[in-house]
Amino acid sequence: MSRPFDPQRFAVVDLIRRKRDGGGWSPDEARWIIEAYTAGFIAEEQMSALAMAVFFRGMSAEELDPWTQAMIDGGVRLDYSDLGRPTVDKHSTGGVGDKVTLVLTPLVAACGVAVPQLSGRGLGHTGGTLDKLEAIPGWRGDLTSAQVRRQLREVGGAIVAAGPELAPADRKLYALRDVTGTVESIPLIASSIMSKKIAEGTGALVLDVKVGSGAFMKDLAEACDLARTMVRIGTGAGVRTVALLSGMSTPLGLTAGNALEVREAVEVLAGGGPADVVELTLALAGEMLAAVGVDADPAEVLASGRAMDRWRRIIRAQGGDPGAPLPTALETEVVSASADGVLEQLDAMAVGLAAWHLGAGRVRKEDDVQAAAGVELHAKPGDLVRAGQPLLTLHTDTPERFAAAQQALADGIGIAPSGTTVTPSPLVLGRVA
Repeated sequence: MSRPFDPQRFAVVDLIRRKRDGGGWSPDEARWIIEAYTAGFIAEEQMSALAMAVFFRGMSAEELDPWTQAMIDGGVRLDYSDLGRPTVDKHSTGGVGDKVTLVLTPLVAACGVAVPQLSGRGLGHTGGTLDKLEAIPGWRGDLTSAQVRRQLREVGGAIVAAGPELAPADRKLYALRDVTGTVESIPLIASSIMSKKIAEGTGALVLDVKVGSGAFMKDLAEACDLARTMVRIGTGAGVRTVALLSGMSTPLGLTAGNALEVREAVEVLAGGGPADVVELTLALAGEMLAAVGVDADPAEVLASGRAMDRWRRIIRAQGGDPGAPLPTALETEVVSASADGVLEQLDAMAVGLAAWHLGAGRVRKEDDVQAAAGVELHAKPGDLVRAGQPLLTLHTDTPERFAAAQQALADGIGIAPSGTTVTPSPLVLGRVA
């Protein structure tokens, strides 16, 4: 039996000092911090200091596991064991042009698996699945737990926002980290992601940990550390968890922006689309099916059209019209190649920032986004280009944004002399289980 919460059990200032000075917390202390913060007994400025101390000093497994468990226990933990089919979810740590969830959810659902896909909104240069889907007229992602359960039973997949009942401490702590410069911390990222994913009740989880200039983790060793941490937490909580590490130095696919990415995802569901989006989708689908013991060929299901049928059902079930025209931008501007040669660099961060400047992203969570804004790519690294050839098309409803987007791209495009060999990096860089 767990000990009743006692707000006077520990002195928060002592815990701040100890972590600041390189010491550790006991499991009881780590759990108490989350319980006390959720209950309002730790002030925002004190939690800011604790987060900054963790940012610099890290957390051991003995601290992080009870910290994460307390985040889960502070809300509800859903259970889908009565659905009559296995459940699996996927999470990406965020990148540029990453529309894989839009294809993956209906694809895996069409293989006979229930997919309670918990998704978020974009912030800064990274896109958000909910923002993308809201470009579809009528679509909504705010479903109750009962509505999600009914949709999983009837349709097999749902793409939804995290409800307030799931890991409420994370909702508070995420907002605090965003304004205190403590987002890029492996233990804080891991506990944020895994607390919600474990609480949502999925039986298995596949993680797509992005690596490169357009990702939170720029370094492969750091990304491996994050992946190992999340896999350990998930496995310890009884959720079968595996992670793939995938490259994010170049945008995924040929679009970055909300409606633009939906259009590209539909192209993949129709049997076309960019090869890198197809490759990563099938790799993740294979991991998701293996995690729940389902013997199906996702490539065959995608080619058959069954995933497209399931996409339409999911969109309709959430109020959207899958046949409605998607928004298009009022203004466009072309970025052309400056010289003949080989496109050597198209930096994901630069493209993501350009899309953000055009209106596809937000500074704060409450900001609005332009559904039609974004960047369309006409070439990828390794392609031959000619001077004056279109490399990118910028899309926005507010043309005064073009200058800032062009500036963001200034150092992100590199053209090497003709004959230069550009060897693309592998898309999937590793696996952690």
